[in-house]
Amino acid sequence: MPIHCHNRVLLLLAFIALAACALPFVNFAPNRLLSGEGRALWQVWSFTPGLLTAALAMVALLAFCTGRTALILTLILCELLFALLVWSAGQAATHLVAVESPLARTSVGSGLWLWLALCLLACSDAVRRLTTQPLWRWLLNAQLWILPVAILIGGDLNQLSLLKEYANRQDVFDNALIQHLTILAGTLIPAVVIGVPIGLWCYRHPLRQGPVFAVLNVIQTVPSVALFGLLIAPLAGLVKAFPALGTLGIAGTGLTPALIALVLYALLPLARGVLAGLGQVSSDVLESANAMGMSARQRFWKVQLPIAMPLLIRSLRVVAVQTVGMAVIAALIGAGGFGALVFQGLLSSALDLVLLGVIPTIALAVVIDAVFALWLALLKGRKDD
Repeated sequence: MPIHCHNRVLLLLAFIALAACALPFVNFAPNRLLSGEGRALWQVWSFTPGLLTAALAMVALLAFCTGRTALILTLILCELLFALLVWSAGQAATHLVAVESPLARTSVGSGLWLWLALCLLACSDAVRRLTTQPLWRWLLNAQLWILPVAILIGGDLNQLSLLKEYANRQDVFDNALIQHLTILAGTLIPAVVIGVPIGLWCYRHPLRQGPVFAVLNVIQTVPSVALFGLLIAPLAGLVKAFPALGTLGIAGTGLTPALIALVLYALLPLARGVLAGLGQVSSDVLESANAMGMSARQRFWKVQLPIAMPLLIRSLRVVAVQTVGMAVIAALIGAGGFGALVFQGLLSSALDLVLLGVIPTIALAVVIDAVFALWLALLKGRKDD
């Protein structure tokens, strides 16, 4: 009787993970200044090849099994493997520091990065197959991070070079986080205040949509660095003409041009989201609301807005994640944030410092995206009830 593979994605991920064994597990350098050399997994831990082979064999075997039980076992196994890999990276760093030198720097190797990504992909695939409920999917994906976060808080990763860099620059990192969140809040609030009314205005006046979206499209196509640069001279001239603006913190460089540019970039997704959300309200629904004696304001707040809300939230989700990423570029004009760490690391050829800015940026974007996903899941659950 032929054996069929019921989960080809999982089987493919297992084969890629096996091939990733040829890549370095960690990179070891005698100190912060010297470039590191790759260390394979078995060069750090002698017992791991057999353990890893057994885990990959179990994952491959589960690809040939059907039913919810197989999916649950896949999720549990890949989740534990993910946590084990995170923990083993910290243990490898601790071991190498003890054996080699206290000044040694151990960073995550390309092989470990790939294994971690494959584990997350396998978990995500298992969650997608387990349930179609958005809220349950969100909860199952969120609980994947409980063990890794516990390992991080417990101090098991403190000997990794990235955590050492954080310990040396904790005050700078905290200030960068505050600045990045300030840029995010300073972009989203004005963007909503301006973008939502533009979308409403375009919905009520269809003939104005062409010129408005033509302007917003042009803004969107201008590269971020160019737009930041274009704003420097006008703002500097404005402050020179009206010195009182300088006392309010307005300047040609820094936070002001960054916020203006990021708000301009946010207008197109928000306006389109409002227009698309309101446009999906059918005329039959509006006629029914009219027949019930609702006023125009009541129709908007009780009928149109609730129906359009999911699309508006998705647009805001795109804007928030986009802003977190583009705020890194804003550091070039002195806006601060994690981008300052990234460019400082690039100028000094310090990879750990670059990662100290890049990884929190990615983590912040993922967290914000997860918050919006939870909001949408709760909104869908309320509608289903």
